[in-house]
Amino acid sequence: MANGFGSFYVGNSGLINAQNALNTTANNMANVNTTGYVRQQVRFSDKGYITRNGATEYTNIQQSGLGVSVSDVAHVRDIFLDKSYRQENGRKAFYSSLYDTSSYVEDIMQEMNGAEFKESISELWQAFQEFGKDPTNSTNQNLIVQKSELFLTRCNTVYSDLQKYQSNINMQIKEQVDRINEIGDRIYALNLEIQKTEASGVQTAMTARDERDSLLDELSGYTKIEAEEDSTGFVHVKLEGQQFVHDNRCNHIGLSEEKGTGFYTPYWPNISSDANYVPVFSDVTLPSSLANKVGSTQTTDIATSLNNDIGSLKGLLVSRGSEYGTFDFMSDENYSKVEDNIVMETQAEISYLARNIMMAMNDIFCPNTTYTAADGTQYTVLDTKNCSVGEDGKLPPLELFSRNGYDRYTETEIDGQKFYVYNGETNANLSSWYKLGNVTVNPKVVAQVTLMPSYKQDGAADYGLGDKISKAWANEGLYINPNDTSKCNFEGYYDKIISRLGTSGSVYKSSTDTLTSTTAAIDNQRNQIMGVSSDEELTNMIKFQSAYNASSRYITVISQMTELIVGLI
Repeated sequence: MANGFGSFYVGNSGLINAQNALNTTANNMANVNTTGYVRQQVRFSDKGYITRNGATEYTNIQQSGLGVSVSDVAHVRDIFLDKSYRQENGRKAFYSSLYDTSSYVEDIMQEMNGAEFKESISELWQAFQEFGKDPTNSTNQNLIVQKSELFLTRCNTVYSDLQKYQSNINMQIKEQVDRINEIGDRIYALNLEIQKTEASGVQTAMTARDERDSLLDELSGYTKIEAEEDSTGFVHVKLEGQQFVHDNRCNHIGLSEEKGTGFYTPYWPNISSDANYVPVFSDVTLPSSLANKVGSTQTTDIATSLNNDIGSLKGLLVSRGSEYGTFDFMSDENYSKVEDNIVMETQAEISYLARNIMMAMNDIFCPNTTYTAADGTQYTVLDTKNCSVGEDGKLPPLELFSRNGYDRYTETEIDGQKFYVYNGETNANLSSWYKLGNVTVNPKVVAQVTLMPSYKQDGAADYGLGDKISKAWANEGLYINPNDTSKCNFEGYYDKIISRLGTSGSVYKSSTDTLTSTTAAIDNQRNQIMGVSSDEELTNMIKFQSAYNASSRYITVISQMTELIVGLI
């Protein structure tokens, strides 16, 4: 113990540091329910010693202590738990986005004004069955027209609803990118504030650090991040492997807007050029207009084993897809563009199903054959020997589903004979395709249903049409995708669409639930370290209050002793 008035230093340090500890504890108690607040912990150390004698073999150094001091007010965090939490939080957000999308798409497919989409397929089939019993009956013909129009309307409505949902997801992508940039700017500003506050080595920027850590937690939910703090307190942030927040600025994410769809694609403006486009995500399918500008190799493989299934922003991009899905994406060479893109793949499947039904029925009412001309040229022409006709008996017969502004046949003379040459689909003219949005029930048939092919050319009812329709409807020739090994018919195809959505949704939900539990467990571990426990803080408050009282009594005793000694002198 210090001699004389030095004893006052001991008592004074006890009062001051107990008061500081009480203030820190009170601050913890006041923020017990504050989101993002990290517990502050007072750490004490020896204040200093007065050495009276040098140490010898026979004497000690006779040191007198001057009390204690607050060596640090610790900002209690565990960087390893933070890293684990942010990774799992990002992974949870990724699968949660996919699950929300699959659930919404499933609702669109199964419910529409209280009626399932499947009903339109079943009702169309029933109409064809009735038609087969008596093809010349105008009531049966009207029923086919009505159910065909209803089928197309429902197909177009579902397709349109999926497009609207893509637009909704697209706006979410923009909002998240804007928020990411906003977070980056704020982290950079907090870095400067922390450096300024802590430059003297006296203070710790507790509030700024708490806000910065909360922002990093939030950022981890949007995309994959790497955060590393240097010796000056500045946190450098990488986003998807690229510098996001670094020494002199925050590199904002830019958005490239696709013409036609308006779809946004995130990219890095600071390292991109007109000739070399650098996307934020190298594993998400890009629109065709951008794919040619990417200098590095793109991959669509996303998996936990690759550690790239992270972030709600990526989940939204995968769910939305790069464009509107059409039937041609179901081919072997194009399927990879829609695989796992929930909305886009469903659009492609609906388009593919509608197209196959339309073309199958048209090929029955207006069958084609091949004619080889004298010069060797092959033509696809109407099979006039085996086709049915309408009540007027005229050739060519009318197709049930017609392309807008594009006739099925053109009357042509070949080798001195009259043929009805089929006007096939061409890439040069998009109106030539049998696809949703470009096909309606033939207006001529709608205006006069008796023109529907239902008679043989000799004027008798063509009952063979019913058998052909039944075979086409029951034919199991459709695959849900190129990876499918079991064929199905039209109604079975719809069932497979719903089954795929249900299976995907179940997988995404299971992953989301598991990751939610994992994230919560890690967060609980973090809170045990950085969280404020009211019971623990109350215990500390009693302890520091007692220390304060003890220091106060100590000073009182020293004061009385000093007064007595001075009085005796």
